[in-house]
Amino acid sequence: MKKAKLFAFAAISALLTACGGGGQTVPASNPQLQQQAPSDEFRTISLFRAQNVVTGDTVRIFPTTDAVQAYRLAHAGERTTQAVNNLLYGGGPIQTAPQLYVVFWGSAWNGAGDPKGVAARIKAFDAVMGGSRWLNSVTQYTQSGGQHVGNAAGSFIGSYVDTTSSPPSRPSQSQLAAEAARAAAHFGNSSINASYVVALPHGIRPSGFGTQYCAYHSTTNAGVPWTNLPYLPDVGASCGAGSVNNPGTLDGVSIVGGHEQGETETDPDAASGWIDINNEENGDKCAWTNLENNPNAGGFPTQPLWSNASSSCVQSF
Repeated sequence: MKKAKLFAFAAISALLTACGGGGQTVPASNPQLQQQAPSDEFRTISLFRAQNVVTGDTVRIFPTTDAVQAYRLAHAGERTTQAVNNLLYGGGPIQTAPQLYVVFWGSAWNGAGDPKGVAARIKAFDAVMGGSRWLNSVTQYTQSGGQHVGNAAGSFIGSYVDTTSSPPSRPSQSQLAAEAARAAAHFGNSSINASYVVALPHGIRPSGFGTQYCAYHSTTNAGVPWTNLPYLPDVGASCGAGSVNNPGTLDGVSIVGGHEQGETETDPDAASGWIDINNEENGDKCAWTNLENNPNAGGFPTQPLWSNASSSCVQSF
C-alpha cells in the first residue's frame, strides 16, 4: 500500500494565529483522550505523527478536537511563524477535474447502521460542495504544465451502498483501502481525479478513531485517492458534534468531509501536491477554527481552507 496520509491537522499552535485568532473553536469534550494509549494499528510518534505498525508507514494524524484543545492549552504562550508559511508545490498531481464518489460500506446502512441520518447529510453536502465559493480557494493551486485544481458544480458523481460485504468491527487500513478499490471498480474510474469516500456505519470503529483521529486520506495500491470516514456521531464532540449548532449532531460531517475533500483535491497523492514546510495541507493550517454555518457552502458547517493569495484561512474565495 502506498504511504498513507492521515487527515493531517498538524502543528496546532499555528492555528492560534493562522485564522486571526477569532471565530469559534471547538471546546474539549474529554482532554484525557489525548493521554490514552496509542491504537493497535498506529503507534504515536508525536501528537501529529504516527506510524502504521503493520506497514511501517509514517503518517500524519488529524487529531480529535480534544487533543487539539489540550495542545493549545499547553502551548498557549509559545510563538510560531508557521501561520505565515504558504503552501509549496511538491511536483506531484492535483485534481484538475475532481470527481467525488461515496461508498456506504455494508447493508447496515439500509437499516440500523445510520441512526443519525449521516448518509443523507453526506450526500446533501457533497452535492453543493463542488462549484461553491467555499471550495473555490483550491483553484489557485496548479501543477506542472499550469493546470489549476478544478471546482466545477456537479463534481459529486454518485454513491451506493455496498451490500456485497460488511466491514469488520475494527477494519484495518488495508481493508478500508480494498473497499475503496472495489468502489473504484464499481464506478469504473481509477483516475487521479477520482476520489472515493469509504463511509462506515454506526458502531464500526477503526483503530484510532475518536482517540487519535476523525478521518484520514490515502491512496490505493493503484494510486486512487480515498478517504476513511467513520461514523462521526459515534464519538460526539471529539469530531465536531455541536461545534456550530445546538445540538449539532451532524456538524462534524461537513466540517470533516469538507476538510478532507479540500486536501484531496490539492494533494491527491497525499505527499507530493501542495503542502507547507511543516507538511501541512490546505485544511490542516485552518483546522477546527472559525467554524460557521457557511452561506458559501449551502449553509452547512465548514472550517476555512488556506489561501496562498492572502496567506490566511478563508471561508470563501
